[in-house]
Amino acid sequence: MAITAAASRLGTEAFRDAPRVELRSNGSKEEIELVIRAVYRQVLGNDYVMASDRLVSAESLLRDGNLTVREFVRAVAKSELYKKKFFYNSFQTRLIELNYKHLLGRAPYDESEVVYHLDLYQNKGYDAEIDSYIDSEEYQNNFGDNIVPYYRGFETQPGQKTVGFNRIFRLYRGYANSDRAQVEGTKPRLARELATNSASSIIGPSGNNENWSYRASSDVAPRKNLGNAVGIGDRVYRLEVTGLRAPGYPSVRRSSTAFFVPYERLSDKLQQIQRQGGKIVSVTPA
Repeated sequence: MAITAAASRLGTEAFRDAPRVELRSNGSKEEIELVIRAVYRQVLGNDYVMASDRLVSAESLLRDGNLTVREFVRAVAKSELYKKKFFYNSFQTRLIELNYKHLLGRAPYDESEVVYHLDLYQNKGYDAEIDSYIDSEEYQNNFGDNIVPYYRGFETQPGQKTVGFNRIFRLYRGYANSDRAQVEGTKPRLARELATNSASSIIGPSGNNENWSYRASSDVAPRKNLGNAVGIGDRVYRLEVTGLRAPGYPSVRRSSTAFFVPYERLSDKLQQIQRQGGKIVSVTPA
């Protein structure tokens, strides 16, 4: 059953009542194509797949009945395509977070799970790391051979810890978002919370609330700049910016800064921020 009645605010309505995508033995061509698209969407974190990047051979085997959905998921996760998107340019702990999300449909529960997979990768390599999720009892019990993995972290179910509901929102930023298009980039999302065994806060994904919701590069309270916040009208907006690189700011693009800007100066301020290399992660009425 759904764990929240406010699914529209949290951005989970796309999954609350959606049927599980399963490939049946007598599946039609249309159903097989639906399965293929669903696997790409789930395993690649909703990132765009060009025709030239598709796994043509694995798709053909699936269409001919010579490959299960489970093995097709494995093929995508071990592919050069997956590695280019999530392995080569990501922190190791970020890759583990994404493997949990893409292959098991949840976030890591605690530090021990991350440590286990770090050791596994160091000792046995990338393929063994991917196999450990897909060959697990957890995967078999939830997806079997023919169900496409989905985000289980949004639902209550036997064997799932309650903390997983909060943690999944550190990895999930909305149905229309992709895992390569988020403000925090390739940095791990849960490392600090898992290391300190602390709860994760929930912020609704962008586009599902009255204002933009966001995750800046750090959870610390941003510095506030109240200067130049007086305008002709009475509309003032709060801008949160991350990644600024300019005199007076740290050289590392991890700072989170807030500005209060009157409406008539909003356009100029946005352009200035973009020229300084910043990312605008939130615009809300002050």
